[in-house]
Amino acid sequence: MSRPWRVAVVGGGIAGLAAAVRLRDRAPAGTEITVYEQSGALGGKLRTGELAGQPVEFGAESFLMRDPAGGESAAVTLIRRLGLAERIVHPTVGQAALAVDGGLRPVPGGTLVGVPGDLERVATVARPAADADRDGGRPLLGPDEDVAVGTLVRARLGDEVVDRLVDPMLGGVYAGRADDLSLVTTMPALARAARVEHTLTGAVRAAQAAAPRAPGAPVFGTLAGGLSTLVEAAATASGATVRLHAAVRELTPTAEGWRLTVGPTRAPELVEADAVVLALPARPAARLLAPVTSEVATTIGGLDYASVALVTLALPDPELPALSGFLVPVTEGLLIKASTFFTIKWGHLARPDGIALVRASVGRYGDETSLHLADPDLVATVHRELSGVLGVALPAPLASHVQRWGGALPQYAPGHGDRVAAARTALRVAHPTLVLAGAGLDGVGIPVCVRSGETAAGEIIEALGGSGS
Repeated sequence: MSRPWRVAVVGGGIAGLAAAVRLRDRAPAGTEITVYEQSGALGGKLRTGELAGQPVEFGAESFLMRDPAGGESAAVTLIRRLGLAERIVHPTVGQAALAVDGGLRPVPGGTLVGVPGDLERVATVARPAADADRDGGRPLLGPDEDVAVGTLVRARLGDEVVDRLVDPMLGGVYAGRADDLSLVTTMPALARAARVEHTLTGAVRAAQAAAPRAPGAPVFGTLAGGLSTLVEAAATASGATVRLHAAVRELTPTAEGWRLTVGPTRAPELVEADAVVLALPARPAARLLAPVTSEVATTIGGLDYASVALVTLALPDPELPALSGFLVPVTEGLLIKASTFFTIKWGHLARPDGIALVRASVGRYGDETSLHLADPDLVATVHRELSGVLGVALPAPLASHVQRWGGALPQYAPGHGDRVAAARTALRVAHPTLVLAGAGLDGVGIPVCVRSGETAAGEIIEALGGSGS
């Protein structure tokens, strides 16, 4: 190809931006990169706002520092590449609690997303079944088997461990239920260990040992100034042309690549590209794929999502425990599924005037009627439930903010990984210059999304004739 490459990145979330940065770094000089974002802002679920004069996250609040193998996570590597490493800060309070039996109990140590490696350590919160986790003489999972997390844990440890520990911890991340979520996708390290180990506690310990962490090493980080600084820096470093309010409505293969139909029906713009990264949620990606490959579109479009709302309160001098926050099992019957004490968890946000920022997450997959409440009613309900869990009458908020994320969190049913792999293989064979990326395919969390976008960029470079190295 004698002229510069033209690559379209559809979707301006962190996966799309990571793809754009990787393309800029590794594609030939002069490559033209354009990011198309339907909304009026980049970043997707990374959005830093302001409440009571202070920055606060209205979306994702942090990233994992290490990858599953124990190395630096893709998010940290990207942050270093963007020159933001000096902005990384860590929680000053790491202990979280579970709201059970009308009070708060510390989350037991030694668990992997709530699945215990030592049954005695979780006894204060949940009682394992009487005959829990006996060695059956064979691995827990077959070589290619995937099951729902809840199915495995209930069978090995009983209902209470799932309902009081695993379900609220998975729910805090996915807004879904342990009985519906794929073990392989949501807890891949545990799934790998379960193909070897004969007990669940043994699999947890093996998974933890496979990714050792230095004592005292921070698990999570965020950026001083907010995660929107990551979004801004990535957009700048990519050198991409950013098109906001630019909905891509159609994707058509051509002799030289792709034609994108952009903008409103009454005045469409036709854009030519040599390759396309689709970094979109599953359903809009499927709509664009349908005329190209109905098989892949059907597979991708079958993924369901949960909607959530994040309610943030600015409270004057509240009585808060020295915790990062708490998680709420469904069995407690509360609207809130999780809460973060921002100004306690993140010391760099502490205020000398005593104003505390507290955020609560509302909305669970399959039970999202609470999200129909108007903002003032949602704020009032969250305030009342927070007071009840803490056992104190919290002061009236000085300010509040409700951020609604419709269809925000993918729900990965068992077999998700195999379905995605098959869809990608079919797409690679038929259309190697069209590549998929994003949380809907590869998992939630900033590092996973960054890696997904970078991998997609590498595939594009290879398909267009570069090394991708």
